[in-house]
Amino acid sequence: MSGHGVRAALAGLAAVLLAGCSTVPSSSPVTQITQVAEPPADAVGIEPQAPEPGATPEEVVRGFIDANASTARNHPVARQYLSESAAASWSDSDGVTVISGDYAPVQAQAGTVQVTAQEVGTIDERGILAVGSEQVYARTFSLTDESGEWRITDPPDGLLLLEPDFTRTYEQIDVYFLDPTGSRVVPDPRYLVDGEAQPNAVVERLLSGPSPAVGAGVANPLNGAGLRSTVSVAGQTATVDLTFPAGTGDETVSAAVGQLVWSLQQDQLGLQTVEVLRDGQSLGLSGVPDRQTRADWPALDPDAAPPNAVGHYLADGGLRRASDGTPSPGPAGTPGYGLSSAAVSVDPRTGQLGLTAGVSTINSPTGAPAALFAGPYGGDLAWVLDGASFTAPTTPGTRSEVWTVRNGTEVVRLPAGGQPQAVSAPTLAGLGRATTFQLSPDGVRAAVVIEGPDGGRLYVGTVVRAADAVSVRDLRSIAPSVRQVVDVAWRNAGLLMVLAGDPGAQRTVPFTVGVDGFGLTRVVTNGLPEQATALAAAPGRQPLAVSEGAVWQLAGGTWVTLVRGAPPLAGQAPFYPM
Repeated sequence: MSGHGVRAALAGLAAVLLAGCSTVPSSSPVTQITQVAEPPADAVGIEPQAPEPGATPEEVVRGFIDANASTARNHPVARQYLSESAAASWSDSDGVTVISGDYAPVQAQAGTVQVTAQEVGTIDERGILAVGSEQVYARTFSLTDESGEWRITDPPDGLLLLEPDFTRTYEQIDVYFLDPTGSRVVPDPRYLVDGEAQPNAVVERLLSGPSPAVGAGVANPLNGAGLRSTVSVAGQTATVDLTFPAGTGDETVSAAVGQLVWSLQQDQLGLQTVEVLRDGQSLGLSGVPDRQTRADWPALDPDAAPPNAVGHYLADGGLRRASDGTPSPGPAGTPGYGLSSAAVSVDPRTGQLGLTAGVSTINSPTGAPAALFAGPYGGDLAWVLDGASFTAPTTPGTRSEVWTVRNGTEVVRLPAGGQPQAVSAPTLAGLGRATTFQLSPDGVRAAVVIEGPDGGRLYVGTVVRAADAVSVRDLRSIAPSVRQVVDVAWRNAGLLMVLAGDPGAQRTVPFTVGVDGFGLTRVVTNGLPEQATALAAAPGRQPLAVSEGAVWQLAGGTWVTLVRGAPPLAGQAPFYPM
């Protein structure tokens, strides 16, 4: 695709978005989708065993749960553990409940078995995961003696899966929507039965709209569109034939095509190219080839990394570059401002470092405990705001602006060249005091560490931009089992890096976790002299961490010094410009 074609398409979408909120739908058309728990007809997997003769009630319940992980359509083996009437009425397509693998079925009394486990999460019919909030799953199964064998009479509709079985049987795939500027696609994770992640299922989920967690913050150019026929695949090319509502302009169609290409060209699908038709005909869009790849839509890359955005950190109150430890240009690179944290915005139009903001706890002109300063990168920083405290500033990759949380609960947005503006966050104060606030690269999500009775907890909210106001909504706890969270950063648009307490190691260690809270994975600590106290991450960049008052970077599975072969460089509050 020519650069002109991409720019025209995205500029058109941005114009539509800036005109109002009409492209952020409050509802989506009803679309027939494949049930999340229904595997394809030719699914092949590890199949469970049928009931053993003379099995005890506990063994029957355990066998039924094991059989829920079957990849066979309609789960015929699982139905063998049910009474005749229950087998006929049980629905296996009402979503999925995932529980921990260390459950124990206990016979409470004759003919009943109690199952108690940690609820990991639930997956609805669209494949959207809602992580459990540490609640305990408890259910009593009733059984009857049917022809001399115990059988379950009241199975819960939907599937009940152990976490290891869920991980083995399902795979995550992202469907993509657009940020409000139309400049990046935003990942929206879905979970499909392994082998079901076919192009048609992905397109159906796109057409059904974004998940509730992110829906108010994204645009969906496919809103109102429909499939004229099943997505066809020939070789490694998928053909998607769509119909759009009357009056849909080329700008919206072009943006929808980019959205489709980014969603379909994923490793799980094995596609090389995507062809999109409108009512059976070629699109005829200027600069848009018939068969496309993600390379034709580079501007939409959710993990685009500005080439000038090298890591930074603070030392002796001044801003330093992580590439070599040298001071950044201008007054901010000196100790004069006494900065304790900072952020630098990258101009999305030029790729140059721009708006710079820093927090000082010693230089408030009014004598307040903390002050926020801002100005151009390499230039003078001017006083902006006082407060009792400020979280480390943060920037999105789609706008020249800086955000912070003042006094633990007041979210503040500072646009380049503008005045500070209050951001509505109606649920924040009720959750506690925010100690960390980090915007995602696309600016649609915010990761927040909120201090509670047992230490910091991790939340993710959605940034919603209306014509006259900006808000952070739907702050929801993710990875609730992770306690004593110290810091958080965005590894990429769909993956968080978290610094939190590890009870097993009795120290603070880094983890990664999906934006929906699933897939918690510990990150290596090899090379760190002591537990880390702060971290930084960004798409395509080596994570940074502070340990024993020095800054380290993760390279090749080991934390190393910033300058190869040189001693550790003292510093704090690392970050990447965005």
